[in-house]
Amino acid sequence: MDTTDLPKVVLGLVKAQNDFDAVAYADCFSENAEVFDEGKTYKGKKEIKAWIEDANKRYQVTMSPVTYTETDTDTSILSAEISGSFSGSPLVLQYHLTIMEEEIYSLEITS
Repeated sequence: MDTTDLPKVVLGLVKAQNDFDAVAYADCFSENAEVFDEGKTYKGKKEIKAWIEDANKRYQVTMSPVTYTETDTDTSILSAEISGSFSGSPLVLQYHLTIMEEEIYSLEITS
């Protein structure tokens, strides 16, 4: 996929993930954003930063965008192949994003 087609904030999220930069990752989100992953909810930049920092240490996940689809004015789905030190690697996950004003307000990660 040509990543130049991605919105700036999504491109920033992918870069931060691949650089294992939890601060830059959290900075892609609004102050009150929520992330839903593996049955848990993380609220606000502080919790999001702690979640991704822990995931980076445990799994060393990198992302490679496959497709990006805008489903309505604020919602989009990034399909990305992720690789890392986890069972079943690599696999493709869906990142359901709510983006407003160049910030992510909500992210739900599904298979």
